[in-house]
Amino acid sequence: QLRLVESGGALVQPGGSLRLSCAASGFTLDNTAIGWFRQAPGKEREGVSCMSSGGGRAVYADSAKGRFTISRDNARNMMYLEMDSLKPEDTGLYYCATDRRKQTDILLRLGRCRPGDYDSWGQGTQVTVSS
Repeated sequence: QLRLVESGGALVQPGGSLRLSCAASGFTLDNTAIGWFRQAPGKEREGVSCMSSGGGRAVYADSAKGRFTISRDNARNMMYLEMDSLKPEDTGLYYCATDRRKQTDILLRLGRCRPGDYDSWGQGTQVTVSS
């Protein structure tokens, strides 16, 4: 049974840091594109960062560039999102997602990181940035 479980969300002050983790089970992250997405109240889900199946290409939303880092550990079947210099506008429910289709990987390598490209999702972890 394929499953993704996020953890690490919390209430943090502006300027703080968080590390989100996503544990995959029931399948391997090898040859799988991965992504982190977030949804703020009243807004559509948006791509934060995605990484190609081989790990050689990472895409970041403009709002995340220079502050967030996506990573993966295929041996442990884990993916991560390191978030620094957090801002109130980073508040939202953060989801990890995966997709094994070749087209998703190709689009990612062209710079695309969209929720509609991913077919397996976790339940989300809440990040709140507030003083």
